Amino acid sequence: MTTWNLEETRCHLLICNGGSCMAKQADEVTQAIRDELASLGADRRIHTTRTRCNGRCADACVVIAYPDGIWYKGITPELGRKLVRRHLSGDRLDEHIVYSYDGRFVSSGLSAAGTDKPTN
Repeated sequence: MTTWNLEETRCHLLICNGGSCMAKQADEVTQAIRDELASLGADRRIHTTRTRCNGRCADACVVIAYPDGIWYKGITPELGRKLVRRHLSGDRLDEHIVYSYDGRFVSSGLSAAGTDKPTN
């Protein structure tokens, strides 16, 4: 298994590959994002990780961008390529943001509120 040097990394994209997202082209989204990074020579600046379910199935396909803490919804392969270009320029896909982080996660109101997690 490879261990990447992340010193040049400025953004980490977590691409949901859970069941609902897979039904909404998560595999194709993952490949489109990685292809765009390779074609732009930017795979040292943006790192990608496939994840399992992130709990926002109504928003499939979900991509999360850190360190900004931005949760995107409805990402298609073409939007994935656009997301890469936007993040490289320091911008966002505002029309697809479900949550962003400002000391805590703040809902954009673009999706269902969801169910509260039980407290233990």
